Amino acid sequence: PSELLATSFFAIEKHLSAVFAKLNAPGWLHGFVVLGIYRSLGWVIAVMLPPMAIFFPLFGLLEDLGYLPRVAFNLDRLFQKAGAHGKQALTMAMGFGCNAAGVMAARIIDSPRERMLAILTNNFMPCNGRFPLLIAMASLFLSGGFARVNLIAALIVAAVVLFGVAITFLVSYILSRTLLRGVPSFFTLELPPYRRPHIMQILVRSLLDRTLPVLLRAVKVAAPAGGIVWILANLHIGDLNIIGHGASFLDPLGSLLGMDGYILLAFILAFPANEIVLPVLLMSYLGVGAMLEFDSLAAMKTLFASRGWTWVTALNVMIFSMLHFPCGTTLLTIYNETKSRLWTCAAAVLTTGTAVLVCVVITQGIAVLQKLF
Repeated sequence: PSELLATSFFAIEKHLSAVFAKLNAPGWLHGFVVLGIYRSLGWVIAVMLPPMAIFFPLFGLLEDLGYLPRVAFNLDRLFQKAGAHGKQALTMAMGFGCNAAGVMAARIIDSPRERMLAILTNNFMPCNGRFPLLIAMASLFLSGGFARVNLIAALIVAAVVLFGVAITFLVSYILSRTLLRGVPSFFTLELPPYRRPHIMQILVRSLLDRTLPVLLRAVKVAAPAGGIVWILANLHIGDLNIIGHGASFLDPLGSLLGMDGYILLAFILAFPANEIVLPVLLMSYLGVGAMLEFDSLAAMKTLFASRGWTWVTALNVMIFSMLHFPCGTTLLTIYNETKSRLWTCAAAVLTTGTAVLVCVVITQGIAVLQKLF
């Protein structure tokens, strides 16, 4: 479905370009509107919509069936050990569809302290916008040449997701004994009976109440981002565009994290929408003026290898993608839920700091092991 949507958007893009050509519009206007804003919107919708259209109805089905309260109840003892609440399991699961939706779902937790724990750590669950990057990295560099590349890549992605779950428990444990110190609340719940789900009602409710609002919120943030990225790619200072200068500035930090400046800058420019990390990175590496994608993973691997990528680089990209700062939509949702700029900034600093620390440990640890063996 994502590929079909992307193909449709690119077909429309050709017609839009033809309209701009007939109107004799300036090249910069065509680039800003079509190659920047429109192309960014196309990628965000093509990547976000199909997974959300699948995930939210399935989540709603389990909810209507009466299964989700039992999940929260059965996992409460495990979450209590981390100082959290069993209902956080449901907010984490919702985060796989969209972290903004996971943050909003924290309303089901009565305790303000435990609700804040769920909000601050929800971004450690990869939303659907991050899965294409995770899958690409696992397939290109971490499958080890096995015959069943797809199976190995899937297992690697699953392992990285479980690592995110482990980080969630660890950070929750630390926060519950420092900034959010307190005693876990008791979980008293009258379990509803299992019941036959209302399929059509679930489909309509998940589309109108979850999928479309989240998608529209992401589109509002991604539209200006596409235009800004196009400007940065086409505005030159000397021989380099702004992106090149930014990447050079970030390169020392990128090397420390086992990556490079272009990768870090791609994550920063994709702050409005995680879906555009790869298109921005490819655009930056190739030095072209618009975001693009390759038709084959082999061509992408060739480009990355020519830039000095190894399996360590790919692993750090996956880990950083899993743990780094929330996207613009999620941060806006955190602010709306907490009404606090302080806690919103804390969410960004907490996640980014965790990502930096883990990547440094992985990079330096692997470097030491390689010297020893």
